[in-house]
Amino acid sequence: MREDEVVTDPVDARLAARLAELRAERGWSLGELAERSGVSRSTLSRAERAETSPTAAVLNRLCAVYGRTMSRLLSEVEAEPALLVRAAEQPVWEDRPGGFVRRSVSPPHAGLRGELVEGRLAAGADIAYDRPPVPGLEQHVWLLEGDLEITAQDVEHHLAAGDCLRMRVWGRTRFRCPGPGGARYVLAVVLP
Repeated sequence: MREDEVVTDPVDARLAARLAELRAERGWSLGELAERSGVSRSTLSRAERAETSPTAAVLNRLCAVYGRTMSRLLSEVEAEPALLVRAAEQPVWEDRPGGFVRRSVSPPHAGLRGELVEGRLAAGADIAYDRPPVPGLEQHVWLLEGDLEITAQDVEHHLAAGDCLRMRVWGRTRFRCPGPGGARYVLAVVLP
């Protein structure tokens, strides 16, 4: 190991990633978080890059801003998440009336910014979202089967099998399967 190399503790690395994710979920800049928490921008930046381990006082201030206890925050990062989730163990959620099935393909990991989702829409399904869970969310929609119409920022995109649409989501979106068959797609979601 070189003298200038720093070996980061795995828990500290996961804590740093989780802190960055919590800020990104709210759409805050480092400056905004510094104002809300009373912690300097440089300390926050170093903590989010795992260049330093935050003190208990700093963590306490951040927990107050994020509305969680320190024990909850630490429990989110103490155990290393699974690297592999078998297909049979991937959580599936179904909106039967809406004709939508969502499979969480990626292993869950609070510290990572990207995830993969498999979506299936029945013919005629029309799903509208009034806003993204996180403003500026990056999405890549790769259509594997069928036809799909996606509207984002008042622009409608028609996708055929094999097409891929990349978008940043700031407002309303709509996913519609015109038929005659269903649509199956991969959705890559990346937090800002």
